[in-house]
Amino acid sequence: MRALVMTAPGGAEHSQIREVGVPHPGPGEVAVDVAYAGLNFVDVMARRGDAGYTAEWPYRPGKEVSGTVREVGEGVTGLAVGDRVVAAPVGAGLAEVAIADAALTVPLPNGVSLREAAAVPLGLATAVLLLTDAGRFEAGDTVLVHSAGGGIGQAVAGLVPLLGGGRLIGTVGRPGKAAAATASGYDHAFARDEALSEAVRAATGGRGVDLVLDPLGTEALDLDLAVAAPGARIVLFGNAGGGAVADLPPLGRLMAGNLSVTGFSHRGLAATAPERLARAIRRVLDLLAGGGLELPVTELPGLAAVPAAHDAMEARQATGKYVVRVAG
Repeated sequence: MRALVMTAPGGAEHSQIREVGVPHPGPGEVAVDVAYAGLNFVDVMARRGDAGYTAEWPYRPGKEVSGTVREVGEGVTGLAVGDRVVAAPVGAGLAEVAIADAALTVPLPNGVSLREAAAVPLGLATAVLLLTDAGRFEAGDTVLVHSAGGGIGQAVAGLVPLLGGGRLIGTVGRPGKAAAATASGYDHAFARDEALSEAVRAATGGRGVDLVLDPLGTEALDLDLAVAAPGARIVLFGNAGGGAVADLPPLGRLMAGNLSVTGFSHRGLAATAPERLARAIRRVLDLLAGGGLELPVTELPGLAAVPAAHDAMEARQATGKYVVRVAG
């Protein structure tokens, strides 16, 4: 079968489409014939060689797929060969066949296409968990989202109205991406520059924001604290820049503003509490099936197009969610 293989840390020059052996599921696992696979910034971080994202080379990226069940491993119940599913594999999803835990393989309801479903297991599921579990979103909250033009940012924009509504403020790495963020549902979108704190404060009438969703490590943490309203929650869920992570703020500063800073890891949740992740996947699929949620995706024509898309994501030139048509 064909698969995307990253042979060494670096850029697209180390990404190759190779013929590899077809994998078979072990106990509690499922093999999926992949129709579509989602692209995520975590693949770019692994490609760069960021610490903690890959332990060895060559590396096989890809953490969300849609397709049909090819084979089930020992002990798997509730799934059968031929079922349409989405799955969150540990990796190696950018391939014609992927292996995932049965606990993180979810049947597709009628009315949800394989194309849109490929954005669910990591992208949309992460967005709903960031808002509900980690961020404790309440209707009417003002939410600040960094990297609002990306797939997670657009997913948040689609979900907030369904969770009761609130004001959405986004930040983008380049001024040219602000229009795409507002088009996806943000009330305001600002470039991350020296005037950002003042702009966010002005957009909230000086009150500040109730919830911050921040994939930038601790790069923007001082800003997050500066624009936080009393009782705000700050959720750190990545380190997109790949730089060193600074210490968290002193307890006194958090106590003074009744603030909380928490972390979120899709990978950690998949490993330690897969039922919570699976529940979020099912919730999103139900929203899609009911027509209440839409997430526009950019479809890539095949695995050979993925390295260039990863380049665009790393250069902050990509907008929205990419999925790649693998087969079928």
